Amino acid sequence: MPANLTPDYQRAERRYREAETPADKLAALEEMLRTIPKHKGTDKLQAELKRKISQARENLTAQKKAAGAGKDPFHVPRQGAGQVVLIGVPNVGKSAIVEALTEAPVKVADFPYTTHAPVPGMAYYEDAPIQLVDMPPMTPEHVPGGMIGAIRNADIVAVVANLGADSVLDDVDAVLGILRERNIQLLSEPILPEPEPEAPLAKRGLLVATGCDRDNAAGNLEMLTELLDNRIKTVAVSAASGEHLDVLLRTLFELLHVLRVYAKPPGKPPDKSAPFILPVGSTVLDLATHIHKELASSFKHARLWGDNVFPGQHVHHDHILHDKDIAEIHM
Repeated sequence: MPANLTPDYQRAERRYREAETPADKLAALEEMLRTIPKHKGTDKLQAELKRKISQARENLTAQKKAAGAGKDPFHVPRQGAGQVVLIGVPNVGKSAIVEALTEAPVKVADFPYTTHAPVPGMAYYEDAPIQLVDMPPMTPEHVPGGMIGAIRNADIVAVVANLGADSVLDDVDAVLGILRERNIQLLSEPILPEPEPEAPLAKRGLLVATGCDRDNAAGNLEMLTELLDNRIKTVAVSAASGEHLDVLLRTLFELLHVLRVYAKPPGKPPDKSAPFILPVGSTVLDLATHIHKELASSFKHARLWGDNVFPGQHVHHDHILHDKDIAEIHM
């Protein structure tokens, strides 16, 4: 049976698509439910509207609570070597990835919208901590308020797609379209180009394709690769089996464009329990400043151990550090 949607419903639907705040979205959804023709042909659409209204009410309540507390519910303080936000449409496996790689209290279920607020957790590439943030799902019709700000502030944006879904191409295209509408462009490059006036905001990003162990995964992965045309790096993983999760962590570390340095007190062994994380290209003086400003001001010289120096080599403050260098700074 055709839906025969009325002009009043269509106007309310247009207001919903253009709404920017949870309150405006909720008002438009309620108007859509009031004006939709009530017959068997619209039963599924009515049920979907009721679900969206419930979700919009939750978002509005969360926003009001956050405003009362003076906090943004989508603000997650950055920790570790860098922050990676995982975004995608419902039921693509974002929470499963975070659960497999961290101890974050995520909710993993076979039904959509189990994540209502950002859930951060700490993953590790070898000894480098990388913060993963499981974001609530997004659709072209609904992007939770505050999420775009979180995406803009993150170091890396990971678009998650389910290789087992027949709609995987549409799902990825939908998320990339949402980003394009917000003037955000993903690039799988450690070093981003210099921003140009009126150019899209360039963000380091990649596509994480879950369910690589599914029967139809290979074909869907090939189609995804053609869709993206090598513009965005793709890493296929399985959260269930753990397949290629190590590749994902290595790729994230490479995109963060950072290095690890271990501090060695004079006359003592190096402390490898917690490396100092610095941008690639940092100098010995940058390390000293990172450790303590007083150390930088009284810096005399340093000794280094690593693949690019002789063991214990004396270096000056402007010496460029490399990943896994051991530094002994003398005052």
